[in-house]
Amino acid sequence: MNIAFISAVLPVVLLLWFVYRKDRLNPEPLGRLLLTFFVGCLSVIPAGLLESVIMPLGPSAETAPVLNGLFDGYLVAGLSEELCKLLLLLWVIWRSPHFDEYFDGVVYAAFLSLGFACVENISYVMGGADPMGTALMRGLLAVPAHFLFAVTMGYYVSLAKFDPAGRRGHLWKAFFYPMLLHGTYDALLMISSNLEGSGSPISMGVCGVLFIVFVIFDIRMWRWGLRRIKRMQERSQEQGCDRSRPFDGFVWNV
Repeated sequence: MNIAFISAVLPVVLLLWFVYRKDRLNPEPLGRLLLTFFVGCLSVIPAGLLESVIMPLGPSAETAPVLNGLFDGYLVAGLSEELCKLLLLLWVIWRSPHFDEYFDGVVYAAFLSLGFACVENISYVMGGADPMGTALMRGLLAVPAHFLFAVTMGYYVSLAKFDPAGRRGHLWKAFFYPMLLHGTYDALLMISSNLEGSGSPISMGVCGVLFIVFVIFDIRMWRWGLRRIKRMQERSQEQGCDRSRPFDGFVWNV
C-alpha cells in the first residue's frame, strides 16, 4: 500500500483508538461507531458544496489578505464544516438507544469528525507536491485539530441530550464553539499564508507574531479538550453508569 496513504490515515486511526479506549464505562458498539465514521467521511460532500457557495462572496487575498483569512477561516471552513458535522451527528445519534451517557457524545462526535478529517487528509496528502511533508504537518496539526473541535461539539451535544431545560443553549454552543475554534485555527494559518506572499518586513513580522499566537492557541485547545474529556467521564460516572473495567476487546453489536 502507498506509504503516503498510510501516513494520511495513521493519525486518524490513532485518535480513534485513543477516544475508544477512553470509553470504559459502557463502550459503544463498534458497528455504530463505524457507521458514524462513514457518515463523517460523507460529510465532506455537503460541507464542500456549502463552501463553494460561500467562498466567492469573500474578499480577495491579494487586496485584503487579513479580511480574506478571517472570512475563509470563520465562514468558509469553520461555519460550513462544523454546521454539516453537527447536523449529521444529531441525525445519526440523537435518537439512538446507545446514546445513553455523557461521554457518548464525545465518542460519536470524534468518530464523525475524524471521518471528515480522514477524507480531507487523504485528499491533501495524495494530491500535494510533497506527500510525506504534508502528511507529517497535517498529522501533527490538522487531524488533531478536527478531533479537538469534535470534543467540544460532543461535550455540548451531551449536555443538550441530558439537560432538557438548557437544550437550546447547549445545541447552539455545540455549533458556535467548534466553529469559533475551527475559524480561529484556520484564520491564523490563512492570514499568515496570505501575508507571506508580500515578502515585506512588516508582513513577515506579523507572520512571526501569528505563529506564536497559533502555538499558544493549539496548546490551549489540547488543555480544553482533555479537560472536557475528563469532565464527561466524570459525568457518566455520576449518572450511575459506573461499570468501569479494563479494556478487554471491542463491542461489535450495532
